[in-house]
Amino acid sequence: MRGSTAGLADTLASGSRAYTALLECVDVIFASVVVAPAVVAYWKSTWSLMDLYVLPESPVASAAACVTFGFCVDFFMCVFQTQLSKHLSPDKGRLTYYVLSRSCSCLAGVACVGGWRGAWNLFNECTGDSARTLLSTTAAATLSLAALRALRNICAVPFAVAVDSPQDFFYVPTMFRTSTRETAFYILDCVFSVAVVGSLVVFVWRGSWALLDIFLFPDDQVKSYWTSLIVGYSVVIATFSLQAPIRWVTARLHGAPRLLLADVYHLISFVATVNVWRGFWGMLDVYLFPESPKFSNWCTHIVSIVLLMLLNCSNSVLVRGVYIDAEEPAGECVVFPCHYLRLFFHKERTKKRHKRALATAAARKTEESSVPLQNPEEKV
Repeated sequence: MRGSTAGLADTLASGSRAYTALLECVDVIFASVVVAPAVVAYWKSTWSLMDLYVLPESPVASAAACVTFGFCVDFFMCVFQTQLSKHLSPDKGRLTYYVLSRSCSCLAGVACVGGWRGAWNLFNECTGDSARTLLSTTAAATLSLAALRALRNICAVPFAVAVDSPQDFFYVPTMFRTSTRETAFYILDCVFSVAVVGSLVVFVWRGSWALLDIFLFPDDQVKSYWTSLIVGYSVVIATFSLQAPIRWVTARLHGAPRLLLADVYHLISFVATVNVWRGFWGMLDVYLFPESPKFSNWCTHIVSIVLLMLLNCSNSVLVRGVYIDAEEPAGECVVFPCHYLRLFFHKERTKKRHKRALATAAARKTEESSVPLQNPEEKV
């Protein structure tokens, strides 16, 4: 799911416009060419490994086991996010924090994939895969998310990159933003966020993906996957190209028109997202050691998660939290959180300013302490 961009525009806006535009362009390319394939590879390999190892002789039992495991872990991470942030922090030791936090990401990643796989397959068993049923259920789920003002949660990479920052590593926003001090309401909020909103998002993805399988060259899988990839990236380019004018228009709208424009823009980005995911997913099936599925999926699983950890964006594989449509001020509600290099350079500039401030303070302190020694008569 995509995150929030509230406050990022002002925080990261520094330097000339050309410099800012260059960094933004590099961030988009990085999210589309590096992070997106790695995240899709992780999801595809983890999903396929569950197909191979989790009760393969009983599809319904396998789906039920996966959805139970996935939703329980997601619920636990949501309820105890404050405690995890408190007890797993760099203050306890950087190496310990790194090992434990990334271990939590691995567990949460498997749980996310398991929850989606279980819900996806159970929906297949309950509703079937006819085009008419898929259209009706997908439309109903989409409208339900729009009514809840949670439609933006269908977006994923390449339109969102989650940087593994200690400040919000375990942060999971809930639907109603209930305080943790209201224990009963907070638990109900977590249940609704994980089970209801999460299931609706799976419904939209499943229906859209299955409709592409039905209508996009169903007799030629390779052609279908290549077409999805080309269409997906074409819409990605168009969506990011339109971001500046859409942001300008959105900043001048209020109320329902602003919300409607943001939702339409997110739906367009979702069309790109699901095509990119389906294209890469199919390519891995077709081209990466198809005759050795276990070897192929284990290698893909390990390489993808290690790469994302080294790039400091392993949380990009997670689907957690509920973000509200148009909750950011002005036109920030249509800005996608693909801030990687911009955040890195912003942190470096902040560190340099902090060091300069410390050096200046130390120099002033030295000057003040040396004044009495240079003028002993004034002290007398």
